[in-house]
Amino acid sequence: MKPLRILITGSNAGIGRLTALTLARQGHHVIATMRDTAKGQGLEAECASEGLIIELRQLDVCDLSSIETALSDAASIDVLVNNAGFEVQGALELISDELMQRQLDTNVMGPLRTIREVMKSWRQRGSGVIVNISSVLGRIASPYGGAYAASKYALEGMSESLYYEVAPAGVRVHLIEPGRFASTSFSANILRPEDWESTEHYPLQQNFAAALGNLGSDREPQDPQLVADAIVRAATDASTPFRIPVGDDAARLLAAQKATGSFEEFEAIIRKQLNWY
Repeated sequence: MKPLRILITGSNAGIGRLTALTLARQGHHVIATMRDTAKGQGLEAECASEGLIIELRQLDVCDLSSIETALSDAASIDVLVNNAGFEVQGALELISDELMQRQLDTNVMGPLRTIREVMKSWRQRGSGVIVNISSVLGRIASPYGGAYAASKYALEGMSESLYYEVAPAGVRVHLIEPGRFASTSFSANILRPEDWESTEHYPLQQNFAAALGNLGSDREPQDPQLVADAIVRAATDASTPFRIPVGDDAARLLAAQKATGSFEEFEAIIRKQLNWY
């Protein structure tokens, strides 16, 4: 296969970093972007130790001028991976406009901005691949995860429409839907309302998180490399389906249950399995 030029947002840590390394090891030209390129020094050093070449670029998905600069050579880029994102967690009634706007600005508007930028040249060129990193929470919302789920539901709907709109231009679109995986830096970047731990919701959220963690607790934590491999497949293999669920954890099983019946039936399952009363 001819090496591809692949740009990944949010590449300094977690899934983005793993994906960048995996693609570089396969001989592709990886453009690893992040808000602060100083945070990419570890990735750069690891690539150098393996004799891999990787290009770091500054890109903030909430800053249009940053996007325009980072994607000024979009006509020469083959694949865009929209990986940058974070989670706002907490009771919806406590989430401020500012927090919700930050959630949607990064997780929804960010991909929209990068997509608009590449499509300026890709539509004329007649080729390209867009891989949007969603979540199982783009299919199922959980208590205290409403802001994040809202952003991923939006990304899912946006990606479905995009799939149809850009297909005539020869551009492929894919959605990656990870479940829960072994710890990455993602959890360290969760934002919550002020004084969250002192609210009446906090004990309920802790109980829910513990119950959810106990589902499938007899299994080994899933390796995030599975997600990186799914992204690589979407980026490089035209036979890859549009929507790619990743992992076999409890969250995915719950999503499958939701799809098979009414919401009321699903609610009863949730209340029983997660002791949510």
